[in-house]
Amino acid sequence: MTGLWIKRFIVFLALTFVSAVSPAAADKPLESREIELKLAPGDMVKITTYGQPTLTGEFVISSEGTIAFPLLGNVQAAGVRPSDIQAALMAGLANGYVNDPSVTVEVGAYRPIYILGEVGKPGEYPFSLGLTVRDAVAKAGGFSYRANKKRVYIKSAGEADERLYKLTAGIPVAPGDTIRIGERFF
Repeated sequence: MTGLWIKRFIVFLALTFVSAVSPAAADKPLESREIELKLAPGDMVKITTYGQPTLTGEFVISSEGTIAFPLLGNVQAAGVRPSDIQAALMAGLANGYVNDPSVTVEVGAYRPIYILGEVGKPGEYPFSLGLTVRDAVAKAGGFSYRANKKRVYIKSAGEADERLYKLTAGIPVAPGDTIRIGERFF
């Protein structure tokens, strides 16, 4: 009888150890995150060509990473900053289309972010400059009662895997991010 209790105790300890060392617990959360705001497919830019109303408007970056601009055709817009698009448009228009063109390019709207997991209202939310994870959670109705308020998983747009971060006040969010708030165990 004593041998049976010892075996049960060993099985209990083994199961306790295995459950305590889960893959989520084994991940060491990252302390901080750097983001670089470059345009990507789905972003919308507002282009103003002064004195040329037909060359002014809002353009959504296509899945190929370009915008269809009058006179110039497809102009590369993904992976660059608005100032890079401005320079390309001014150079293209100056090449026999418009004398001394003056162009401004502004971001009209970035891709949305997605918030999943233990929040009040999981879903898609608009991105805004300066947005942090805590701001995004607030937009999504705050933490649920089961939320792990110490860790957050973030999958950046275009990446296959999510990364684990310590949930601090200043973790920045980038356009297209998927934020997942996990469940606490106790």
